[in-house]
Amino acid sequence: MYDLLQPKIDSIFNSNPATGKWVDKEERYEAKITGNSVVFTKGNDYLLQNLVESTLLAIGLISALMVVLFGNWRMILIAVIPSLVPLAITAGIMGFAGIHLKPSTTLIFSIAFGLSSDGTIYFLTKYKDEFRNKGRTVAEAVSQTIQFTGISMFYTAIILFIGFAIFTASTFKGTVALGILVSITLLIGMLSNLILLPAFLLWMNKKLEQ
Repeated sequence: MYDLLQPKIDSIFNSNPATGKWVDKEERYEAKITGNSVVFTKGNDYLLQNLVESTLLAIGLISALMVVLFGNWRMILIAVIPSLVPLAITAGIMGFAGIHLKPSTTLIFSIAFGLSSDGTIYFLTKYKDEFRNKGRTVAEAVSQTIQFTGISMFYTAIILFIGFAIFTASTFKGTVALGILVSITLLIGMLSNLILLPAFLLWMNKKLEQ
């Protein structure tokens, strides 16, 4: 918005309406946009830029961790996609509900991605133990992982959901939006890790067998 307004202001003050040309440099006015709106706009742009950078950095770190743990590039996709799905759904909910990105709601993506990735790594670590160390098949390892790890992931998601849902009691709308969206994202992340993640593991095994 700032980048669009400044050229329009310059064209009003520094152009000749009769000829439509710019006036001489000596006769031009130096008009600048000031006020709280400019500070808010630039601050919001800075937050959005850092949101993208932090998300890409988190994806890179998790991908590197998956390579170290499993030594397989396919595990990168399996680990990252279930963590990105909740973020995409949350972004869609924000767009549908008309919730704008601002300092309070920008935090949603970093918090949710971190917690969702934590569950993904927890699930895959248990799967690795069942598959490699105990000599089970992929289907058996996935089943055992869901039985043992899935329960703890479910209870953890419920506890976190209730914890962030308390923010809805706040009188500040930004905090209310933060609580609602993070709670929803955590539940979607839990379902993604318990449904998409096992499905990807089984799908990858079928591809390797073909």
